[in-house]
Amino acid sequence: MLLCLTLMVQCGTPCDGVRKVSTDPSVSPPYPETRQDSVVDDYFGTAVPDPYRWLEDDRSAETENWVARQNAFTFSYLDRIPFRRSVRKRMEELFNYERRTAPRHKAGKYYFFKNDGLQNQDVLYRCDSMGGPLELVVDPNTFSADGTVALSGYSFSRDGRYLAFQIAEGGSDWNSIVVLDLKDLQVLSDTVHWVKFSEIAWRGEGFFYSRYPEPENESALSGKNAYHAVYFHRLGTPQDSDEKIYDDPEHPLRNAYVSTTEDERYLVLSTVESTSGNALAVMDLGQDRPSFHWFVQTFDSDYQLVGNTPGELFVQTNASAPNGKVIAIPVTSKDPSQWRTLIPETPERLEGVRWMGGKWIATYVQDASHTVKIHDSAGVLLHTMPFPEPGTVGGFTGEQGDTESYFSFSSFVRPATAYRLDLEDFSQHVVFAPRIAGYDPDAYTTRQFRVTSPDGTSFPVFVTGKTALTSPDAKLPKPCLLYGYGGFDISILPSFSASRIALLEVGGLFVVANIRGGGEFGKEWHQAGTKERKQNVFADFMAAADYLVDEGFTDRGHLAIEGRSNGGLLVGACMTQRPDLCKVAFPCVGVLDMLRYHKFTIGWAWAGDYGTSETKEGYDYLIPYSPLHNLRMANYPATLITTADHDDRVVPAHSFKFAAALQSAQTGTDPALIRIDVQAGHGAGKPTSKRLDEAADMLSFMLFNMQLAPCGMQDKEK
Repeated sequence: MLLCLTLMVQCGTPCDGVRKVSTDPSVSPPYPETRQDSVVDDYFGTAVPDPYRWLEDDRSAETENWVARQNAFTFSYLDRIPFRRSVRKRMEELFNYERRTAPRHKAGKYYFFKNDGLQNQDVLYRCDSMGGPLELVVDPNTFSADGTVALSGYSFSRDGRYLAFQIAEGGSDWNSIVVLDLKDLQVLSDTVHWVKFSEIAWRGEGFFYSRYPEPENESALSGKNAYHAVYFHRLGTPQDSDEKIYDDPEHPLRNAYVSTTEDERYLVLSTVESTSGNALAVMDLGQDRPSFHWFVQTFDSDYQLVGNTPGELFVQTNASAPNGKVIAIPVTSKDPSQWRTLIPETPERLEGVRWMGGKWIATYVQDASHTVKIHDSAGVLLHTMPFPEPGTVGGFTGEQGDTESYFSFSSFVRPATAYRLDLEDFSQHVVFAPRIAGYDPDAYTTRQFRVTSPDGTSFPVFVTGKTALTSPDAKLPKPCLLYGYGGFDISILPSFSASRIALLEVGGLFVVANIRGGGEFGKEWHQAGTKERKQNVFADFMAAADYLVDEGFTDRGHLAIEGRSNGGLLVGACMTQRPDLCKVAFPCVGVLDMLRYHKFTIGWAWAGDYGTSETKEGYDYLIPYSPLHNLRMANYPATLITTADHDDRVVPAHSFKFAAALQSAQTGTDPALIRIDVQAGHGAGKPTSKRLDEAADMLSFMLFNMQLAPCGMQDKEK
């Protein structure tokens, strides 16, 4: 069933464009009442009111009552949308297709995750040969009745006998580790609790992991995370007997991550103070009294283990190479002059690399999409892999001695397809290609355009839509959703989302802006959007919005903006700086109180990008753009704020306070609503049903407030 937009009164008329409908999307105050306190903070002689401070207490009955009233108000509004249920049904149809990850070969079996279509969580299977009968290994859908308990990370023991996996409840970052015996598929008695931001690094009959102390007198979902430490758990023993391997009580706000080399000879420790840059140490586990040997003790650059030989560690780094390179470090030498370059820096950003079959599989970001090059052991280029369109590559599973690898490829219009790569002749073969009933990826096109920011900086945007609509001379109006992130060295690359197809089917456009602060163009691109330079990020995004209007892709009345997490900050800053920028705004799970973000959970780790209000310098560049503190009486766009009650990454207090302040400041009739998911977190592990509910509500809200309606989709009961 393909969709189109037209007057609901003309549903019997064929339509191939868009027309306005005579609906009234406005909301009439009053909004649910929100009490204001007289809390005032002093920042270097400046008094800053914080009237909604009480909403930071996620355990209080008053906050719980406020959440219930806000949700009731929001869902009563969403229930007014005459096509909301039909949009939800169409998204379910689009989402109902079999999906598989790239398989991983371990101990003679192939493991991969599969989803039949509408299962809340992906299921782990294995088989003896590709295409052979499947055996169920772990079904996370059995962890809870509502699908809100998820498998969030896993690791095989070296011999393939055991699988340790992390379980997260309700979307929280807190995890427990359980162990499965793969011989008989029985869960062992071993369970490790209060794990957070951790790898599982096997050695023999046990594994290393990282955890925080168990929270005592503060909320587990909003209390500050401190005193991260590394432990070793031996199978068959209780957690309270686990050996502490590393901690740093003098620096309680540093995190520690460990991995073991494939031969389990070396334990590699990375410590971090923020989301980029790490110190590096190695422990030789073959010694009688092993201890950590520090190679790097600053946080200026990134160092990531990518392989090893008995005498060397292979490390990917951006030290003295903003776009990344691969180096070999002798395990017995602290002298950087002894480090040698294996793959030198290139004009493209090196995102990841695998050492397999005596070759390097290097994934680069080139103009905001992936390219993959295969090098020999000396770094000489042997092969560049072909792909059907600009897209994203994932996987490259396998071990160092393997001569085959598996990976996936996806794009804005093509769901993830799994491939086998032969490392001898570089041939690649499809092992699983998904099929969505009624969807033809060739009916849609992605084009890339260049946008210039006010300071002259050029950056790309991807525009995806029906082939005839990706040119700016197509007839207006078109609903257009502009998405951005712009932070933490993270690249926003082409990716597939079935829920986005519902927008494309109605003649809409989905646009991604690759703005400063991200990682698309290396370390310097990231740093150009941090701290006192953060306004560059917002300027880029607003320039992208203006470009779409000026070039005729859409108009202000049909433009929506969306961002999540740091992208929620992006949307909050842009809508407060330019209330006329767009018609609809989606600040999702956003960082919106820039003066207090560092006081909750892991927020302190974001200071590398943001700075903090603890210093006069930080306060001076945070206060001009902090979304919460820059709301004023104005006509803001129709806004649907989204958050979740178990979000312990960006605590929901950000969204709560912003929603209360926005409702107080809104002078127009466009709605200012907050949608608060329950038993959900920042996004990872969110069950399919909740993802569909949220996506359908957002698209329905967007079209309704643009006074557009999908033809033939008016809910029967309406």
